Amino acid sequence: MRSYRIAVIPGDGVGKEVIPAGQRVLEAAVAGRAKLDWQVFPWGSDYYRETGSMMPADGVEQLRQFDAIYLGAVGDPPRIPDHITLWGLILPIRKALDLYVNVRPVRLLPGVRGPLRDKGPADIDMIFIRENTEGEYAGVGGRVHVGTPHEVAIETAVFSRFNVERVVRYAFELARGRRKHLTSVTKSNAQRYGMTFWDDVVTAVARDYPDVTVTSLLVDAAAALLVRAPERFDVVVASNLFADILTDLGGAIMGSLGLAPSANLAAQPGVPSLFEPVHGSAPDIAGKGIANPIGTIWAGAMMLEHLGEREAAQRVLAALERLTAEGQVLTPDMGGSATTEQVAERVVALLT
Repeated sequence: MRSYRIAVIPGDGVGKEVIPAGQRVLEAAVAGRAKLDWQVFPWGSDYYRETGSMMPADGVEQLRQFDAIYLGAVGDPPRIPDHITLWGLILPIRKALDLYVNVRPVRLLPGVRGPLRDKGPADIDMIFIRENTEGEYAGVGGRVHVGTPHEVAIETAVFSRFNVERVVRYAFELARGRRKHLTSVTKSNAQRYGMTFWDDVVTAVARDYPDVTVTSLLVDAAAALLVRAPERFDVVVASNLFADILTDLGGAIMGSLGLAPSANLAAQPGVPSLFEPVHGSAPDIAGKGIANPIGTIWAGAMMLEHLGEREAAQRVLAALERLTAEGQVLTPDMGGSATTEQVAERVVALLT
């Protein structure tokens, strides 16, 4: 029987509730076929309050020993500023493990009533490919004259040809296997160096994919079209910041941010990729047992597929589709009254 070592970081808030729900479903999906060997790491805001760090100094090295990483959520506003939690855990992992691409599906599941009038599952079915290690989140900059009237803050976006090209090429490959349409999102009318560079790289890579139609959009136009005409999108590639923002809008048109999954994929074999829901720690509902686990379960299905357990992954996604289509066991964010555990229990029952 195949065995996989999975590092589990429940993190903060509702992460501690949705991760066990996801584990339960994944265990059921691979039962009799594979073994998931979980190891839980108590890293996050509680760990920060105890130690002054979000994870130990050798945390990334500990994670390298695993086949994959399953993350719940990170953040504890307003007690700990978000930049401390993000730069203390998620971004160091992404950068050190070179998790170069972030894959975020945006789909309207069967039976879900999204906020867009007259738009159904056939209209909202796209995948965002987000550059994941540099761009606007490169961390290059600083503050000088701190605390004086002359204080200055500088934040510099970094775009390297190597990194942009590999992310764009990943998006083209994905588009080739779907509907053969790629949308590249920039703001090159205003950002005349980094974003025009991004456009140039997309144009160069496109020559290797003559079968894929390419559309370039400014980020503001892309945001408007996601609402007005989501059917125009298939595969979307964008920088770290722009794809981060647009996929939250994507979660909204899916019907709930609690539905949205993501995968942070490693560039090199033998390095663990990281899988997580898009939603945050949701401190307003943490501890109530009503957090939506669908995004976490879906992210778990992406993890199973990445590990080679494709059949189990397809069964999990099919069970989620049946769950939303029947519309009986849903959490409050989707108009239901079910608990996190009840949703997980129903998904397990729907696995075939």
